[in-house]
Amino acid sequence: MFDTLSDRLAATFKNLRGKGRLSEADIDATAREIRIALLEADVALPVVRSFIANVKERARGVEVSQALNPAQQMIKIVNEELVSILGGETRRLRFAKTAPTVIMLAGLQGAGKTTLAGKLGVWLKGQGHSPLLVACDLQRPNAVNQLSVVADRAGVAVYAPQPGNGVGDPVQVAKDSIEFARSKQYDVVIVDTAGRLGIDQELMQQAADIRDAVSPDEILFVVDAMIGQDAVNTAEAFRDGVGFDGVVLSKLDGDARGGAALSIAHVTGKQIIFASNGEKLEDFDAFHPDRMASRILDMGDLLTLIEQAEKTFSQEEAAKMASKLASSKGKDFTLDDFLAQMEQVRKMGSISKLLGMLPGMGQIKDQINNIDERDVDRTAAIIKSMTPKERAEPTIINGSRRARIAKGSGVEVSAVKNLVERFFDARKMMSKMAQGGGMPGMPGMPGMGGGPGRQKKQVKQAKGKRKSGNPMKRKAEEQAEAARREQAAQGGAFGLPAGQDDKNFELPDEFKKFMG
Repeated sequence: MFDTLSDRLAATFKNLRGKGRLSEADIDATAREIRIALLEADVALPVVRSFIANVKERARGVEVSQALNPAQQMIKIVNEELVSILGGETRRLRFAKTAPTVIMLAGLQGAGKTTLAGKLGVWLKGQGHSPLLVACDLQRPNAVNQLSVVADRAGVAVYAPQPGNGVGDPVQVAKDSIEFARSKQYDVVIVDTAGRLGIDQELMQQAADIRDAVSPDEILFVVDAMIGQDAVNTAEAFRDGVGFDGVVLSKLDGDARGGAALSIAHVTGKQIIFASNGEKLEDFDAFHPDRMASRILDMGDLLTLIEQAEKTFSQEEAAKMASKLASSKGKDFTLDDFLAQMEQVRKMGSISKLLGMLPGMGQIKDQINNIDERDVDRTAAIIKSMTPKERAEPTIINGSRRARIAKGSGVEVSAVKNLVERFFDARKMMSKMAQGGGMPGMPGMPGMGGGPGRQKKQVKQAKGKRKSGNPMKRKAEEQAEAARREQAAQGGAFGLPAGQDDKNFELPDEFKKFMG
């Protein structure tokens, strides 16, 4: 969603690199480019004005003029201002002192409230809570049935006493759900309310009545991140009509301009608490302004990547794999282990999304977007077509075995050959890193293994000079050697006095360093 904005900002900062100091003209030009980038991304005009004014004021101050690298300092300022308009610090969900905690979802029809109720249920369940979804959208056809299906997929409970489709009192359902939650020991109640195609009095009144009936601890305004500037207008109308405590962004994985999402927190004064960035129930997490700003500036989001890895990989399994790789040249690490690791990575999400969280990946965005996720499935099919012995000892895979594996997995023989070769290369590299040798072919890096003292310099034994097998060439070499000896006797190439033994000659220390 923020790809266009990221590209424009990256191009803007590229023009600043290499400048020892920033002039007034440089600051104005940079501010103008940032302003255009934000407006093209559909950021609200008042937000753009405030943002640019703050950036220019700080850029003209001491922190840039006295910085060692003004361009990097400028990027730092823009990053901090982006974090500010996105809400500043991460806003956590408030829980009631006495269960159950009541969370009310409000928003327009089509914003994704019902699906988001299921995603929030999964997220709360992962945090150790027992949520209950309450069907209070009794107007939209099949809304109650949809929530029941979503709750079943999410593995959470649902309270839906009324059939919906225009039948039932949503205020009474909301009120009864609190007593039901207490009796069944559910500690969080998520109330899914009805929406409308636009703001109207009936919608506002119903939302206000439900709010008064259940006294929610959190009212979350669900907004479709793809609807543009109307998102800001709707948010202001809900804030004034019903009131809300926080914002949830849905459909953040879309390709529409996402500037409205950047504007909501600044315009309404209410922070974004959660963001939904995919179709799966697991594609949902807390919103971190600093991490989102880093993504927009192509500085990556390693913290989220690490958190996702920690959810997927157990420390025990990670330690087990590390010990296998650290063994003699990693020979204990088999294709079965490789397959298990690959399946764990798939559980974290799409490869494209994971790579997109790494710093600097915006420069190869097109290649990342063109990654075929099915390649992982093909690799898994090839490995699963092998016998247990072949997975444990890939070296025994010869031509006939490759042909059988290729036939079993539906690929070319060359694909099996390439997979085995890549596995050996990857195992060798990972084993070297696990043993503290750093990346092959690269100097040791602090914190990556292979630092000073880790790699011993191999001293090659000097070989005697080989003589040519061609008699004429050998004779020419012998004559040249005789001429060199004669020159050495009369005064060497380094201007040694005649008769001085050049074997005892020592080069100066500076010359030795230069010669290596």
